[in-house]
Amino acid sequence: MSTVVDTTGGGGAGANRSFLASAMPVLLQLRRLAFLLFFVTTLLFFLLRAAGDPALVLAGTDATPEQLALIRAQYGLDKPLLVQYLNYMWNVLQLDFGKSLASGENALLKVLDMLKRTLHLAFMAMTLSSAIAIPIGAWLGFRPETLGRRIVGGIVFVFQGIPGYVTALVLIQFLAVNLRLLPSLGYGPLEWKTWIIPTISLAFFMMPQLIRVTAANVAEAMREDYIRTARAYGASPMQLLWRHALPNALLGTAALLGTQFAMMMGGSAIIETIFSWPGIGWLLLESTQTLDFPVVQAEAFVIAVLVFLINALVDLSFRYLDPRLRNKEA
Repeated sequence: MSTVVDTTGGGGAGANRSFLASAMPVLLQLRRLAFLLFFVTTLLFFLLRAAGDPALVLAGTDATPEQLALIRAQYGLDKPLLVQYLNYMWNVLQLDFGKSLASGENALLKVLDMLKRTLHLAFMAMTLSSAIAIPIGAWLGFRPETLGRRIVGGIVFVFQGIPGYVTALVLIQFLAVNLRLLPSLGYGPLEWKTWIIPTISLAFFMMPQLIRVTAANVAEAMREDYIRTARAYGASPMQLLWRHALPNALLGTAALLGTQFAMMMGGSAIIETIFSWPGIGWLLLESTQTLDFPVVQAEAFVIAVLVFLINALVDLSFRYLDPRLRNKEA
């Protein structure tokens, strides 16, 4: 009996196809990121130029035409708009956004220095929000028909309509002004008391939506067949909730957490401004007011990358945690 040997390299071809199939989601995400960055940087470049002349901000209202011309030449603002754009895009490819018009610092390094403080605030607020909202949401969704849960659900619904800055001002008045327990302004890397009010303010702004989404997901999970099967096998109510319903409900909750975290990268500007928290939200407002083009452009670039990476990470986490998505792709 003769043995047939496969010399066509079918195994290698199969391995290559398998590698390409696994790499396709990553390549697709990179292509989307490239398109997003091109769109954001291009749109922002022209919007900032239409907003005003930074030379007027730098030189002041009493500047002479000669002084304005000198400043424009110094920062390349005297060149045709298309030339400025092409130079700008070439520098962006090298991650060179120039120097801040206000301080002379490297724009990208200045943004990254502020970013770590925003990440600090975001992580603390998300941790506090999750620790409170997920148990309350699980409790509300477990038996939503009871009177106590309806009352708590109504309170959560009301609090969802309260802006974050209102909570911040109330906490400042109560904890800082009236009781004098905590500082109302400032940021200290080692002064933990300056972290408390901003963290609570941001967490309370995120909590109502997180509670409602968790409650809805738990209530839906409690109607699934696997819950009835677990109940038939004698699982207690607490086991049904914490071991069976909640782990599946947290998939939807994780998506909301990713969205909220992405929003905080640029959306915490009001909270940071109220508490003089030197993060990227505070920096964005300050740089926009002074038409500091390099810093605004660097910040938009960093925020776009961060938001995209967070959303991509949530998507990839879903593919890993949810076997239904893995089976669908297979």
